[in-house]
Amino acid sequence: MEERKIKEIKYYDKKAEAFSSRGDFEGFQPQGLSSFKFLYQLLETHCPGKTVLDYGCGNGLHSTFLVRAGAKKVIGIDLSAKSLERARERAIKEGMEDKIEFLAMDCEEMGFPSDMFSLVLDGGTFSSLDLKKALPELVRVLKPGGLLIGIETFGHNPLTNLKRKINKLTGKRTGWATEHIFQMKDLELAQRYFGDIKVYYFHLVSWLVFPFLRFPAARFFLKMAEIIDKILLKISFLRKYAFKVVFLFSEPKLK
Repeated sequence: MEERKIKEIKYYDKKAEAFSSRGDFEGFQPQGLSSFKFLYQLLETHCPGKTVLDYGCGNGLHSTFLVRAGAKKVIGIDLSAKSLERARERAIKEGMEDKIEFLAMDCEEMGFPSDMFSLVLDGGTFSSLDLKKALPELVRVLKPGGLLIGIETFGHNPLTNLKRKINKLTGKRTGWATEHIFQMKDLELAQRYFGDIKVYYFHLVSWLVFPFLRFPAARFFLKMAEIIDKILLKISFLRKYAFKVVFLFSEPKLK
């Protein structure tokens, strides 16, 4: 196994060990953010009756939502054994263990047959991967007419990039993930594999509130900041500086 993958596994195993019931993302529940709300709306539209792959499922936060959104079957894959343990515990706690299967599997070399999934969810895994290997694999396992829906941190804002470099130095991010945050060039790469690319941008300024969201009063400031986001992100030049992107890739090309 490549050294970069070993480092990613160690990082996410450690993160899973420290998992807290206080929240799944920097001490709070991410479902309250406009980006995740929009992502979940897309999934509620496209999930019902489908076999869905939770690609890089981590602790299973999205896997259980996919079931609630109407998926017929959910399969979550990850290389972090500790994360998979947390995911299975979550599924059991929510009474969904018969509807979700969690597998230890490399996202760049999946063991599934071709044309298996109607829908794939990427809940923020791309920065841990080599997309030149991952995207062809995603297209391979998608059925004709299948969809890839995802949410990723975006890598063009100089302030958030500085924060990532600090996180790398303090061990809160791996070197590979810091250097491979999703960017415009990755959207261009995706166009080789999907005929239709739709991208939605979030958190131009509201990301500044994230560290304080464990405090109840911060919710008001988040709401105000997301209103400002919505106004500013109508300006196309500013979109590349968003903190999060939600995307829907359809019309897979290569088989």
